[in-house]
Amino acid sequence: MATAYRREKIQMRHARLRKKVAGTPERPRLAVHFSGKNIYAQIIDDSVGKTVASVNTTEAELKTQKPHANIATATVVGKLVAERAKAKNVTKVVFDRGGYIYHGKVKALADAAREGGLQF
Repeated sequence: MATAYRREKIQMRHARLRKKVAGTPERPRLAVHFSGKNIYAQIIDDSVGKTVASVNTTEAELKTQKPHANIATATVVGKLVAERAKAKNVTKVVFDRGGYIYHGKVKALADAAREGGLQF
């Protein structure tokens, strides 16, 4: 029962956040999602509905490291998404925390993306 309530609260926060945050060609949206085992990050241009770059822990290169949805893995994902975004000439993004509280894994991923060269 508690997990359904938590998921509902996350969805409510995300809906409220998405009213204000949208990706443009100049500043696409960096969206994050955390499941129980995996971390997903996408850079999305909402004007055309296209994903510019994405990273997740189910990819082959990250699967060999035995990924878990923790702060260390979030840091790796943040650095990788920054590298892939820079390869596509994206330097400025809008951060969509996906309804999650900006703490722990979310903060680690955001800080790693900033260190990788993305500007929020």
